[in-house]
Amino acid sequence: MNLYSSVSFIFFTFIALQILPLTIQQSAESCSSTLPLNDLTFNSSLLQCVEAWTRQNYILRYARTAENTWTFILSAPDSSVFIGIGFSTNGQMIGSSAVVGWLPPGGGRGQAKQYFLRGQSPGEVTPDQGDLVIVNGSLKIESVSSRLYMSFQLTAETPRQSILYAKGPAGFFPSSPGFMLREHQSMTTTTINYNTGSQSVVKGSPHSKLRKTHGLMNMIGWGILIIIGAIIARHMKQWEPTWFYSHIAVQITGFLLGLTGIICGLVLENRTNASNVSTHKALGIAILVMGGLQVLALLARPDKESKYRKYWNWYHHNIGRAMIIHAISNIFYGIHLAKAGSSWNAGYGSAVGILALAAIVLEVRKILNK
Repeated sequence: MNLYSSVSFIFFTFIALQILPLTIQQSAESCSSTLPLNDLTFNSSLLQCVEAWTRQNYILRYARTAENTWTFILSAPDSSVFIGIGFSTNGQMIGSSAVVGWLPPGGGRGQAKQYFLRGQSPGEVTPDQGDLVIVNGSLKIESVSSRLYMSFQLTAETPRQSILYAKGPAGFFPSSPGFMLREHQSMTTTTINYNTGSQSVVKGSPHSKLRKTHGLMNMIGWGILIIIGAIIARHMKQWEPTWFYSHIAVQITGFLLGLTGIICGLVLENRTNASNVSTHKALGIAILVMGGLQVLALLARPDKESKYRKYWNWYHHNIGRAMIIHAISNIFYGIHLAKAGSSWNAGYGSAVGILALAAIVLEVRKILNK
């Protein structure tokens, strides 16, 4: 029985290893592959080909097939997802018009629609809208040899050169009546030269550096240095007057970095026309106001013997605590809005965790030494 099982296992493993490359070969494609579509209304030899998204094996074929008429055929592995191609004026998703297609499992009829991407949330991606002039009856999608082929024709002198590609979440397909999309699981942005067929991948969005600077300045300024300054003031007073000057230096540095971060955020909002940052912006301005009040409090700091000192201490301490709580919350909220990923959450969360642990240890030590 054991010998029979071993022989059977080896046999079926051998068969599987023979079938697997055939399956992969069926779903994989390159520009040297023959286009397996038979109902084309133009000469397929006119098509130029670009390996548009190598990681996802997206292949784009295109040609100017008539005066001011461009034909596009996007192919991708049929992995039970929707596929999308967007045309952008500035390389950004927001403001782009996209063609999205899908083929439901079970032999359902494929569907493809134009969508206008007026925002990043699903509710801001509107079906049957956009500024692409699609030739009537040209938009369709089909599956051949485990690949999706979405074809359409645009009326344009020259289509936009910034092209976005998207792959939808596994197992989700838009349905009537709303045909709402869910957030894609991955995407990329490229620029293409239609004359030469050359393409370059855009490394991040045009505003990625500004967005990263905005996040880092706020994170380091409001979210780390301000906390360190508070810990110095709370637990280092035995080193007079070093603690005081250290506290001021750290807090002013944190305030200036945070101010820089907020200015970057306002510039970023203006350049991207972001529509979902009102709460994040309001919290940021509130944090800036509280930080400014803390700086002004330094100028109005009464002497230790003054009867107003206790009120100043109450004001200074509680405004500082409120500012720290709001800053930490808004930083995590900003990471969420930017879809920066788990690495940013983990990195900043670790920093806050270390600072919190240090504060707790120092607080316990202070209580025990009383």
